[in-house]
Amino acid sequence: MSLDLPLLSGLFLTLPIGVMLIWGMSQAERARGIALAITLLNLALSGLVLWAFDPTQAGFQLVEKYPWIASLGIHYSLGVDGLAVLFLPATALLFVGVILASWNSVHTLPRLYYSLLLLLQAATLGVFCALDTILFFLFWELTLIPIYFLVSLWGIGPNRRHAATKYTLVMLAGGVPLLFGFLVLAFGASATSPVFDLPTLLSMPLPSDLQMLVFLLLLLGFGVKVPVFPLHTWLTLITMDGPAAIAALITGLKLGAFGLLRFAVPLAPTAAQELQWLLIGLGVVSILFGAAAALAQTNLRRMLGYASLSHVGLVVVAIAMFNLQGIQGAVLQLLNFSIASGGLFLLMNHLHQRTGTTDIANLSGAARTMPLLASFFLLFGLAGMGMPGTSGFPAELLIVLSTFQHHAGAGLAALVGMVLGAAYFLNLYRRAFFGPVLRPEVEQAADLLPRERWLAFLFAVVLLVFGFFPSLLLDLIRPAAEAWVARLG
Repeated sequence: MSLDLPLLSGLFLTLPIGVMLIWGMSQAERARGIALAITLLNLALSGLVLWAFDPTQAGFQLVEKYPWIASLGIHYSLGVDGLAVLFLPATALLFVGVILASWNSVHTLPRLYYSLLLLLQAATLGVFCALDTILFFLFWELTLIPIYFLVSLWGIGPNRRHAATKYTLVMLAGGVPLLFGFLVLAFGASATSPVFDLPTLLSMPLPSDLQMLVFLLLLLGFGVKVPVFPLHTWLTLITMDGPAAIAALITGLKLGAFGLLRFAVPLAPTAAQELQWLLIGLGVVSILFGAAAALAQTNLRRMLGYASLSHVGLVVVAIAMFNLQGIQGAVLQLLNFSIASGGLFLLMNHLHQRTGTTDIANLSGAARTMPLLASFFLLFGLAGMGMPGTSGFPAELLIVLSTFQHHAGAGLAALVGMVLGAAYFLNLYRRAFFGPVLRPEVEQAADLLPRERWLAFLFAVVLLVFGFFPSLLLDLIRPAAEAWVARLG
């Protein structure tokens, strides 16, 4: 349904307004309530965006475009299509979970903590909505500032500052080829004036030699944040030393993979097809290395970090198939990450708060004293494994089917990674949650509180509803996915 309201700008404006309200209140402890209220409002607005979105159209909708740097042709330009619109409510829902998970654990500088969360949410939504390459790059870089302070100030590991610094420096380094690629695009697409508008760039094919340069630059810039092997070294540092709630955001929201979908492949389709072997190779190595590394871990946080690397490898392989089923599977898998992987890290946060550890050897018998937490942890893990009945199943089924149609070797690697995924999760789950209770911290641990219980239940409902009724998502994604594939035809 068409609405003449700037809905996408409304998503952003609510968040800095929330920051101002937080700092305008005299009592710092009210910051969490304000942040939750603003994020719930943001979730409602993202639902309104979905309601206004026409699922039968392939192009960008709800477009807002205003001059920003007019002399260079740079605009404040926002819009969404079927590949992006579902990430708006998924992002808002995950941030609701992060705020609730932090409810009783943030006692130092609560105003700053919740303000940074709201600013991070605004920048993340900008990544999904920006239709100007420079505006996209601005939002992309703005995500780094909140994450640096959130990890360095509220991390739980002894190396939290090192983790925050390494993450920021690696992402800044990845931003260099990303910006260079956008500049090559802007000046190579037109001989008269630079072009930064994404719809215009999509309608102006680049020469083949420039496509190769642009694709490699964008692949490097986005690959750092995907992450793909061997650009993943920051990931386990963040999952081990950063706050579990922030790790939920970083692993649940795969902005790098979205960048490949939105920019790298569509803007350089000829080069993408010539370098298909490179995309497939990066994906396959990430799948197998991540799964094998996860199998060897003795800490749940580190295991989930490597599992995230393996799962995102599936997404890269799916994108590299350049077919409808692969793109639909990739988008579904990215959405599944937001709920399943994000939910696992939020439960990990609750587990760490109660027991002071996530080492498997020290968690024996946790299911005895925390049966609800253990049950939801199992469900979210099964969704990550692609268990039938969860949202992970249609995603991985589409990925495997699309891969086997075009590349049997990559399809076999995907299947091996999925089998290893079941092995490492079930093995570590058994050792962590079953067996005798060995530590008093585990014996005295409380199960999920009502607030935590309702959030876990909501996440579980989302996973199950879209597992049994995937067409609710696939029908919305399909027109944009068909247009995406047609560009490579």
